[in-house]
Amino acid sequence: MQTKHVVNIGNSQDLNNIDNNSVNLIVTSPPYPMIEMWDEVFSSMNPAIAEALDNENGVEAYNLMNMELNKVWDEVDRVLVSGGITCINIGDATRKIGDSFQLYSNHSKIINYFEKMGYQVLPDILWRKQSNKPNKFMGSGMLPPNAYVTLEHEYILIFRKDGNRQFKKQEEKEKRRTSAYFWEERNKWFSDVWEDVKGTSQKLDNKELRNRNGAYPFELAYRLINMYSVKGDTVLDPFLGTGTTIIASIASGRNSIGYEIDPNFKDFIINGILESKNNSNNYIFDRINNHISFVNNRIVEKGPLKHTSNTYNFDVMTGQEKELSFSKIDKIFEENDTIIAEYEPISAKDIGSTANVEDTAGDKDTKKKKKTKQMTL
Repeated sequence: MQTKHVVNIGNSQDLNNIDNNSVNLIVTSPPYPMIEMWDEVFSSMNPAIAEALDNENGVEAYNLMNMELNKVWDEVDRVLVSGGITCINIGDATRKIGDSFQLYSNHSKIINYFEKMGYQVLPDILWRKQSNKPNKFMGSGMLPPNAYVTLEHEYILIFRKDGNRQFKKQEEKEKRRTSAYFWEERNKWFSDVWEDVKGTSQKLDNKELRNRNGAYPFELAYRLINMYSVKGDTVLDPFLGTGTTIIASIASGRNSIGYEIDPNFKDFIINGILESKNNSNNYIFDRINNHISFVNNRIVEKGPLKHTSNTYNFDVMTGQEKELSFSKIDKIFEENDTIIAEYEPISAKDIGSTANVEDTAGDKDTKKKKKTKQMTL
């Protein structure tokens, strides 16, 4: 198995290297309008934004910034397949312009634009960033009424183009089944509040890059890719930043394309991708380990599960998980401006041995030995 990944340096308002209807999933986090660190980026796209900020017209600057993002969303619509999903991590902004302090609701602007494009708006996710340490004394502190609520979350907005994706061919159906996630992962991933995903460090050696960086964590991108695509799909990130979406795509067995407007990021992105193999493989084995721990605990508490994986020596909660399979990354290399990842399937032998645990479920006078599966790495 092999996947391909391309890093483009350029403005994502023109995705000129991507064909119409060729991308299955968008996972991205754009620069946030009215966050000061991105003023320069937006102003370079439209000088009227800098003029509005200089004139202390925050609402005009906010509207103009979102108009620049809308040009990217138009391109996203062009390249996305019917049934494709767009996931956008975005935060709102609070800012004082002149004498006026207010909220700039970036997430609602994006929702409104995708509605106008005819997309189905799916339930969003509130990401409560554990790394945040907000100042609790914005405004007048303890004196009403001029204190302000602090923003301690961001949004992951989810949009679907043209209705449910169809899997008609047998090969498509098989690929979908092997791309399944575990029952317990589904319960966690599809919750509308993510509090267990920690924000990633924004520290970079290069000061210029650090000032322009707003990276999200690997876990966030990896979840979304596995929730809304299947193996072999193509994932696009039009605001690539440090390259997290491509790294998560490689770990997930998907192809990917990224666009980054700042050429200073390119070497950092490429090096990070080429060096991601070990961390990604560890993450994949952690998923399997976590599942086996879940199964062991479940059997002890409630008795044996009804379904067993057709590939591995462990039980699963539902029949939909029986064909699920994993691959580990064998190598990642660059060839003719394309990054290539090659994989080896993870077999039952890779997962390890079985062990007996005592199960006291059912009749309390009867103890039965249940075979459960333990992973050794």
